Amino acid sequence: MSARTPRCQNVIDQYTPARTPVAGHTVLVVEDDPSIRTLLTSALTAAGYTVASAADGQEAMTEAGSRRPDLIVLDVMLPDTDGFQLTRDLRAQGTYTPVLFLTARTGVEDRIIGLSSGGDDYVTKPFHIQEVLLRIRAILRRSSAPASTSGVRPPLRYADLTLDERTHEVRRTGRLLKLSPTEFRLLACLLSRPERVLDKTEILQQVWQYDFSGDTRIVDTYVKNLRGKIDRDPPALIHTVRGVGYCLRLPRDEPNTAAR
Repeated sequence: MSARTPRCQNVIDQYTPARTPVAGHTVLVVEDDPSIRTLLTSALTAAGYTVASAADGQEAMTEAGSRRPDLIVLDVMLPDTDGFQLTRDLRAQGTYTPVLFLTARTGVEDRIIGLSSGGDDYVTKPFHIQEVLLRIRAILRRSSAPASTSGVRPPLRYADLTLDERTHEVRRTGRLLKLSPTEFRLLACLLSRPERVLDKTEILQQVWQYDFSGDTRIVDTYVKNLRGKIDRDPPALIHTVRGVGYCLRLPRDEPNTAAR
């Protein structure tokens, strides 16, 4: 689809950031196919975003460091690396910019690998430009949202776990934990309602603000990642309620010393 057809321009107008709270953001497009890179760059520019682009992983790392984009649209299959590894490299160096993957890989395992590597969303090729624009807007809205409508709320606490929205820090037994923005929002969702079972659809709406066509596997993937950081040492706090969702609580056989 051409970025300049009337149909596409109508889509761009519908999702233009000038009509939303996400205006003025910079998006880095990493795509080795020139035609797709041009389409994305043109559509995003027409929608009001500042756009940078890269054709391979090395160039992407350079652009990410110098431009400090608000979001990265990242092709999975690049000539010198793959997007999953590139995301891991970015996370390892402390860059937690939200990542939207674009890929021809449609398998569930690929989606899980991508999200496990630190990605925030996943769009398969061939894609509709309106879907990409919608998901970009949703990701930026989440990452730009204030902590609360009446100012930053006090730190959330449960047992030995603390989440501070003001400093964007999470600590367990005093140890600072490094979480991605999505992991932070997921933990805040669970921690704001301790000992309450949250179903996966509710978590999708609270954390991603997007229903993923009813596919809740992204929740499972991120909970697995979060457990690897939060529950590295006992006692485990994040528990699965089979067939329903997840709950943040102390194990049932331990005394409840929780504080909200």
